[in-house]
Amino acid sequence: MKVRIHVRLKPGVLDPQGRAVHHALEGLGFEGVEDVRIGRLIEMDVAQGTSLSALTNMCEKLLANTVIEDFAIETLSEETA
Repeated sequence: MKVRIHVRLKPGVLDPQGRAVHHALEGLGFEGVEDVRIGRLIEMDVAQGTSLSALTNMCEKLLANTVIEDFAIETLSEETA
């Protein structure tokens, strides 16, 4: 089973990487970009039937720093993957 985990900084947490990208886009002449937040995407192949609880536990213990980051778990069908 394919799983995607989206990890993002929580609202209100300073994102220096996102700020640098925002500044660079402005410098390149792109208008209308009001904010940029940088996150990461983790793709995993896990055994069929791996529970949402187990995936959440993985995120809370290793994949995301839950003090400053939020995460979202997305399971993919074989057609999507």
